[in-house]
Amino acid sequence: MIKILVSPSCASCRKVRKWFDENAIPYEAVNIFSPSLTAEDVKEAITKSENGTDDIISRRSKVFQDSNVDFDDLTVSELIDFVLKNPSVLKRPIIIDDHRLQVGYNSEEIRTFIPRAKRLATLACQECPKFDSCDTRNE
Repeated sequence: MIKILVSPSCASCRKVRKWFDENAIPYEAVNIFSPSLTAEDVKEAITKSENGTDDIISRRSKVFQDSNVDFDDLTVSELIDFVLKNPSVLKRPIIIDDHRLQVGYNSEEIRTFIPRAKRLATLACQECPKFDSCDTRNE
């Protein structure tokens, strides 16, 4: 299942959710400012990020700038605790599935979350002479 870490006021989060809805791809949205954000969610984001905290922590956030914390010196559990107490330091949206993590809305990169079978079927359909009039292509 795809998990999207979001905040209610985030325009990019709304774009991501709309894209998943339009493509009929199931997901779980987790509001980072609610108790539904768990230590496991944060740990998963950290472990799937390619560049560690640089991928998921917003250095522009007020909490980050005021904290005087060197994130590179924190243990994983200390980092998780800090994020759970200060979720506004997270970049958003953060899209996580079984294999990858994407931060933000990127119209090209987000397509990797379309299941492989659906991508292959869409490619095959585009070669069909009835593509423009087919009722099944949007299912």
